[in-house]
Amino acid sequence: MRLDRFLSETTPLTRSLAKRALKNGEVELNGKAIKQAATQIDPESDRVTWQGEPLALIGLRYVMLHKPLDVECSARRGLYPRVVDLIDLPKAERLQPVGRLDVDTTGLLLLTDDGQWAHRITSPKHRCAKVYHATLASPLEGPAAQRAEEQVAQGLLLEGEEAPTKPATLNMLTPTTAELTITEGRYHQVKRMFAALGNRVESLHRVSIGELTLDATLAPGEWRELTADEIALF
Repeated sequence: MRLDRFLSETTPLTRSLAKRALKNGEVELNGKAIKQAATQIDPESDRVTWQGEPLALIGLRYVMLHKPLDVECSARRGLYPRVVDLIDLPKAERLQPVGRLDVDTTGLLLLTDDGQWAHRITSPKHRCAKVYHATLASPLEGPAAQRAEEQVAQGLLLEGEEAPTKPATLNMLTPTTAELTITEGRYHQVKRMFAALGNRVESLHRVSIGELTLDATLAPGEWRELTADEIALF
């Protein structure tokens, strides 16, 4: 691995800033100052320091975040803060949301830099269940609730689409609070499903993904790294 690339992956430095640090004599390789950016190193055996601090490659990270309102799952900076800005880890910007949540949706969000792990969760062929709690604008109870549950179980045809949704599970917790379990990730799917039922979602909260449930100790905006057992669930 090139030394400047190693520095960009283990420090806050960009490749251009890493080259500047090398020229300034801030970097040592096995105890000797090195100024050539193209110097090849072995991250496993070579000892690299920057300003006296030893460096090591960052391993794969897996994070659970209690996503708050008005934070977006985007890599670009826009009108709202980004979810990665809430994560206090080195090179947090490399973490990718595993299935996005809308700006106005809260709850369980997973982030990782392990693309294969993320694919096992988001790929439709794995049918990973996601559970949401939705607050509805209009009460849904009695025979109307039963019909809605049957329609959801059969699949709903969403506006602008030709194929119905895959069978899902709807349980009414209260007349205006619904628990919906889906195995897809279509655009605004939960909101569009309730729109197809003639209702409107006023607030939406993701409770779980697969067997992993949002940690009740995490307040909105708080996060923690997943345990080895949690990572192994997917």
